[in-house]
Amino acid sequence: MCKKSEVRQFVQYFIPPFYIIVFLSGFVGNILVVVLYAFYKRMKTMTDVYLLNLAIADILLLCTLPFLALGAGKSGWILGNFLCKTVKGIYKLNFFSCLLLLTCISIDRYIAIVKAVKAHASRNKILLHSKLISFIVWVTAVMLSLPEFRYSQKVEAQKSCSTVYPGKILKPVAFAVQLTVGFFLPFAVMLFCYSMIIAKLLQAKTFQKHRAIKVIGAVVSVFVLSQLPYNTIMVLNAMDAVNITITDCKTLNNLGIATQITESIAFLHSCLNPFLYAFIGVKFRQDLLKILKDIGCVSQQQFRRLFKPQQATWKRSSVHSETETTRTLSL
Repeated sequence: MCKKSEVRQFVQYFIPPFYIIVFLSGFVGNILVVVLYAFYKRMKTMTDVYLLNLAIADILLLCTLPFLALGAGKSGWILGNFLCKTVKGIYKLNFFSCLLLLTCISIDRYIAIVKAVKAHASRNKILLHSKLISFIVWVTAVMLSLPEFRYSQKVEAQKSCSTVYPGKILKPVAFAVQLTVGFFLPFAVMLFCYSMIIAKLLQAKTFQKHRAIKVIGAVVSVFVLSQLPYNTIMVLNAMDAVNITITDCKTLNNLGIATQITESIAFLHSCLNPFLYAFIGVKFRQDLLKILKDIGCVSQQQFRRLFKPQQATWKRSSVHSETETTRTLSL
């Protein structure tokens, strides 16, 4: 029996400070998105609805990190069985909802740009559909996270909060679902949608198309770089859960440490979502400047100086027939 003492020692020193840093940085950015929508923006498009739901999901996901950081410390999990189930369940619920919402954003951008005429004609219906789709996403995420709520428990021997699946079938099935919904489905949709969008942009005459392509490259690259390492390790864990292929204790320790590192990197996506999907947009930056002015961080003179160039850029882009394209891509 491998006790994995090296993994526990690594977790004690690495996880608490890292999770707290991720929580603080991600929480601020996502709260700003929610505040912008609550006080300065009206939800007019499907992307607006998805971005608000994505920010809420990111906030709820990040709020589980302080509890997980505390449980990773030297004292282990001291918060009891109920909080173990709650924290693990909420983490998994918002993990699935975040990735499903990213998938929805990709599809929405594809429809708005590649199928622009049809999307413009049915704008009112689309906004209603986006709220219904967001509701379906949350219901789906709840259903997918039910095993986490059910089987997570405090393990006294290890002083940890872990998900202990009964039998030998449920654990690999849970791994397979997480891999499919948490990586392969979003990645496949992103790859198809953004490939079609790039092909459309290359035919356009707007002067902002090269910037739009760079934004798409950043979105896809950040997703792959943050999620691929963790999901690769998940494949190895799933194979080991089915066949128990890894018997060497040192290899098991290395795999455990790699799991912790790659999972931590995956959390960074929640910090970057506001910048990839919201703050990069001209209108979002304008609204952010309004908030800073209202709370006294930016003077009226500074606000006018910063605001005017952005207004000019926005007006120049509206001359082109692809205004909706650049707006949809949050440029």
